[in-house]
Amino acid sequence: MFDDFYGLQARPFQLTPDPEFYFESLTHRKALSYLGYGLAQGEGFVVITGEVGSGKSTLVAYLMATIDPSRMTAANVVTSALDGEEIVHVVAQAFGLQVAGHDKASALGAIEAYLHEEARAGRRCLLIVDEAQNLSISALEELRMLSNFQLGSHPLLQTLLLGQPEFRDVLMESNQLEQLRQRVIAAHHLSAMLPKEVQAYIEHRMTCVGWKGNPSFDQRVFAEIYEATGGIPRRINQIVNRLLLLGAVDQRTRIDGSMVRQVLDEMNDDGSLALVTQKPEAAEPVPAPVQEDPRPFVQSEAPADDVAVEAEAPAPQAVQPDGLDAAAAVALIESALVDRDAQIAELKQAMDDLAAAAEERAAAEAESENEQVAALQAQLVDVSDHAAKLEARLGEQERTLRHTLTMLIEWIEGGEGQREAA
Repeated sequence: MFDDFYGLQARPFQLTPDPEFYFESLTHRKALSYLGYGLAQGEGFVVITGEVGSGKSTLVAYLMATIDPSRMTAANVVTSALDGEEIVHVVAQAFGLQVAGHDKASALGAIEAYLHEEARAGRRCLLIVDEAQNLSISALEELRMLSNFQLGSHPLLQTLLLGQPEFRDVLMESNQLEQLRQRVIAAHHLSAMLPKEVQAYIEHRMTCVGWKGNPSFDQRVFAEIYEATGGIPRRINQIVNRLLLLGAVDQRTRIDGSMVRQVLDEMNDDGSLALVTQKPEAAEPVPAPVQEDPRPFVQSEAPADDVAVEAEAPAPQAVQPDGLDAAAAVALIESALVDRDAQIAELKQAMDDLAAAAEERAAAEAESENEQVAALQAQLVDVSDHAAKLEARLGEQERTLRHTLTMLIEWIEGGEGQREAA
């Protein structure tokens, strides 16, 4: 509905992941660097975690759109609560394999044979497992066992695990996953977008569907959307979708703060606001990881199955004197900064309006002065013309007088005047 009203080619804030709308925020650029590093290794596990709606699936879809299918075969698995035997059959189905028997051994044999065929054809195999937090420990161990398939010294399967924050906790803390941890060669946690990235994100998605500035957005809108969503892309999509729908219904060409508050009130009434406004972890304000080691765990030169390597322990949170933990303090500071940025933007807008009005007045006064000068110049031209004509007339009279005097003198000197006088 609103796409027709605003002249858009499609809906810019659909909830389904679409690589065409990929927006490279700071945290997504960092994750893409880790993914690129991990895939270049061609083995082991790459782990990407993040809040619900943080853009994990969109990130992977964007990455896969850049991969040459003649060089890599990718299979995608979206998991529910699977055990070890079930995950093996699901992986076989994801690669398009028909397993004759329903036993685990037949499925493993079919997978291994398929991986060998792909390797001989010059193609690497990548298994993408989404919603990995739903997997049991036994299922994760089976995925690790699949990574043992080799052709000579060449690994046949690499696995990309996508999960919510609790999956990172399980992977880091479980005593039963030590061997899997040692196979993880790159990991990244997708945090929320920064406050300053929300406007760029919204305008990017609008531009992708042919946005030409209708509707326009007040600066305050972006700050309020960040405050309501914490910078999570899918939550932003939900609110902006409702904003555009409200704008189309009310035939508004400008989205303002009052419309945001109206949408939030409506979402609060229908219960959807609670799903949107859960606060995620703050984004890491650091540059892309060009100098960081993307390996999340210490690597051993000995075989991974034989050496236990200690994972990094999460740093304890600092506690403020008044009992407010560091994360809450950071959230309060960021909220204050968002309000400050919005006020600065409004002040800048007011100053721009005043400057524009002053320029208009100056232009009008200049135009009036120009008209007066033009009138004076026209009068001067008239006076100059009149003076030129008068000067010409006087010159003609002077020439006539001189000619008359000359004739009179010649007449007198010729004697004719003297004779007549006698």
